[in-house]
Amino acid sequence: MRICRFTNSETSVAQFGMFDGDTLLASHAENIESVPHARTDRAINVSAVKLLAPVTPSKIVCVGRNYREHAAEMGNKMPDEPLLFLKAPSAVIGNGDCILLPIASQQVEHEGELGVVIGRQAHKLSPNDDPLNYVLGYTCVNDVTARDLQRKDVQFTRAKSFDTFCPVGPVIETDLDPLNLVVKTRVNGIEKQSGRTADMAFSVPFLLRYIANIMTLFPGDLIVTGTPAGVSPLNPGDSVEVEIDGIGILQNTVC
Repeated sequence: MRICRFTNSETSVAQFGMFDGDTLLASHAENIESVPHARTDRAINVSAVKLLAPVTPSKIVCVGRNYREHAAEMGNKMPDEPLLFLKAPSAVIGNGDCILLPIASQQVEHEGELGVVIGRQAHKLSPNDDPLNYVLGYTCVNDVTARDLQRKDVQFTRAKSFDTFCPVGPVIETDLDPLNLVVKTRVNGIEKQSGRTADMAFSVPFLLRYIANIMTLFPGDLIVTGTPAGVSPLNPGDSVEVEIDGIGILQNTVC
């Protein structure tokens, strides 16, 4: 199932939907966790739709240095435990929206990543709990980063949280195995990043259990799992794409 959020020409109110092949079906769900159980047979005219970010998370938990080659290209050692940081939910934009370059930074870079969308509340999972049972699905994320400010500030909040610095989408795919997906990023059609989630230092199930034992995860929260090597600067007019097996392509223009 591919879940989306959208507005159309008839209403500016955001609503959930799901794709059945190329057909977009409306959902009567009022919240993200109920979407899989709230399908209708009412088809929506896709040409009249604007896709929004498929999630409005209460928090975005990101994982740094989860790919060894990326840690190496940044000149960093691999951590012994997941390196977590938070990204402001106000940074979220959807497929086709513009990434705005802030005046405060001279080096903004892309980071294509697998995003994990929480489907039900998770807190202090027991050893018998399967962390993947708490997942609604998976999506593409671009963890846009002001690299010069990241180095200057030491901590990551400012560098990661400018408005528009978290493109997400285009959909949430619910039927996907996250353990060996190809994650690619292209800038102006040129491939910059390519990696497999199998190469993560800390797998998706491990990360979910680790994070849920620190903080309560709520439906719609977003876990961003780290980026492969190959990050590079973004410039005005660039088109940046993040593509993940089984999910699709998240495309944004740099403004």
